[in-house]
Amino acid sequence: MGSTRLRRPPAPTDAERARSITARGGRAAALVGTGSPVAHPRAHHVHADGSAVLLLSDDEPVLARVTADGEVPVMLELADAAPVDLREPVRGLLWITGHIAPVPAERARRIAVGLVEQHPYPAMLELGHGATMVRLTPGSAVLSDAEGTAALSPLDLAAARPDPFCRYERDWLGHLERVHPEVFTALARHLPPALRDVRDARVRPLGVDRCGLRLRVETGDRDHDVRLAWEAPIETVEELRTQFQRMVGCPFRRQ
Repeated sequence: MGSTRLRRPPAPTDAERARSITARGGRAAALVGTGSPVAHPRAHHVHADGSAVLLLSDDEPVLARVTADGEVPVMLELADAAPVDLREPVRGLLWITGHIAPVPAERARRIAVGLVEQHPYPAMLELGHGATMVRLTPGSAVLSDAEGTAALSPLDLAAARPDPFCRYERDWLGHLERVHPEVFTALARHLPPALRDVRDARVRPLGVDRCGLRLRVETGDRDHDVRLAWEAPIETVEELRTQFQRMVGCPFRRQ
């Protein structure tokens, strides 16, 4: 007698989830060499292929190594935080391993100006005033989140695109939890029976993407992450609103 395999809800690919983490920014930390102190960049920007520019304080110990050696191995960790204040706020980690090298001063200024024109990077204005820019050339990347763990190459990252809602979800889901908390009570009916029947369980928004809605169910003993799939992958805000209303069971008024 054959066994029945449970189908997992569709989800963005590993590379797409990694690209979404880089697009959202998040908290960054860099480790140079075994046992070296961790450096926390004042600002960072990760490109499509995993290459990055980091703005380091001039008193960072790792900067002295980079200045002396020209190029040193590094692991950059990007922590992806949930869109609302959860008791376990980090929902994913991306580690990019490669080498960092100093960026010549004139080129660094051009890069900083270009980034500030496109993104809100106020710290980039500190370049040359207590901070120095270095560039990370990637070799590999590893993603770890509730969907799984995956090894990725710079080519994998460059071929993928961020989720269309990755920059929109924080404001949208935060607004829903503040203004429409009743929708998460309504969504509880979609949970697996083992979670639906738990007393004092709290349903929280964890994320939204083109394939579905992610919920964090906080119970007394642990947290449980659940993915609820849309009827089909979506691309636009209007499609998102339609699919969400279908899942909740009734439209909600925007405020």
